[in-house]
Amino acid sequence: MAGNMKKKTLRVAENKEKRPYAVAKYIRVSPYKVRTVLDLIRGKSVKEAEAILANCPNGGAAPARKVLMSAVANAEHNMDMDRNDLIVAECFADGGTSLKRMQPVSKGRGHAILKRTSHITVILDVKKA
Repeated sequence: MAGNMKKKTLRVAENKEKRPYAVAKYIRVSPYKVRTVLDLIRGKSVKEAEAILANCPNGGAAPARKVLMSAVANAEHNMDMDRNDLIVAECFADGGTSLKRMQPVSKGRGHAILKRTSHITVILDVKKA
């Protein structure tokens, strides 16, 4: 039994992401809104991606920018990487739990309202020379 656990921990350690990344969970923005913003920055340099997110009026831009800056800070602090050499390798928004609310309508009925949340992930990588 203990041998299997050791093998499993080794397997997990091998598959762990080796690139710098950041995750923000349960952000109160719909994942549909965040995905449109993340499509703009995918594959861009960090400096360019930050400029795009800073000037984007969409609702998902502010939380996406925070996650991007967190990933850059993780790269600089934990992995001793230079921010000028980094690009946005992957970024995606998964759906989190939904807050379920009711909208009262006629005849004592109620319509369901889903207030969606997002899990935003940004993975950085070094530019290929």
